[in-house]
Amino acid sequence: MHRSAPRLSRILACAAVPVMLVAVGCSSDSDSDSKKNAGSSSSGTPSAKPTEPTVEAARFADLPDPCASINKKTIKDLVPEAKKKNGTAGRSNDLAARSSCSWNGLDDKGVDGSQYRWLDVGFTRFDSDQSLGSGAKRATAEYAKQVTKAKASEGAEKVAAEPTTGIGEEATTVTYGLSKTDEDFAYATVVARTGNVVVTLTYNGAGYAGAKTPSSASIVKGAQKAAKEAVAAVAETDDAKVTPPAKGGSDDSKKDSTKDAAKGSDSDDPKSTAKPKAKSS
Repeated sequence: MHRSAPRLSRILACAAVPVMLVAVGCSSDSDSDSKKNAGSSSSGTPSAKPTEPTVEAARFADLPDPCASINKKTIKDLVPEAKKKNGTAGRSNDLAARSSCSWNGLDDKGVDGSQYRWLDVGFTRFDSDQSLGSGAKRATAEYAKQVTKAKASEGAEKVAAEPTTGIGEEATTVTYGLSKTDEDFAYATVVARTGNVVVTLTYNGAGYAGAKTPSSASIVKGAQKAAKEAVAAVAETDDAKVTPPAKGGSDDSKKDSTKDAAKGSDSDDPKSTAKPKAKSS
């Protein structure tokens, strides 16, 4: 009896070992599966991407006829004896994005000399683009660019720039003097923005054969009057019809083959090939 008790204890101990191993194995497998399932559950759920805000729709879908954007009476007053009463349209690959027109004329006053005048108006329109921004935002950048360009006109003297009210949503008038063709010219450039359209209008004049140079005040007055009419013509294109944002993006500036349609050229100026004369100090 004393010898069988230890033997029985050893048998029971050995029998218990496999049971413990099985229990440990099941517990380990269970923990591993739980971790896999948890990882699979967290990684399987797709993360939500933030939605891009839609850009503001462009206000204007078209541009006015630049040669009809200024009243005929205004043209007659500002450019007496204009060579072409209906103006000369600038070249453009897309008239809905960029257009311009100019007038020039020499009014012979006989023994009192002659008065030369030149007027140019240019329009640039921007569509709304998801990647580039709203048409108004893009036009605002172009507006600032045109103001800077006017202030940096080659040969310009006594340059001044003033904010101008009553012309579009924002406007600036840049004035300066310029000596060329042995005469002194008075210049005024009005840059205005209305919605997604930028209007750039330049007016200048000079006296020939002894005639006096027009005053800067008269040139500014004429430029601002014409600029108001040009801005009003934009609003009349389609009564400010709202257009949807464009899906694709392209730079409007690439659509115009001319380098300076908005400001025009001095090709019609008398003796325009002459270089500006140097002013004596």
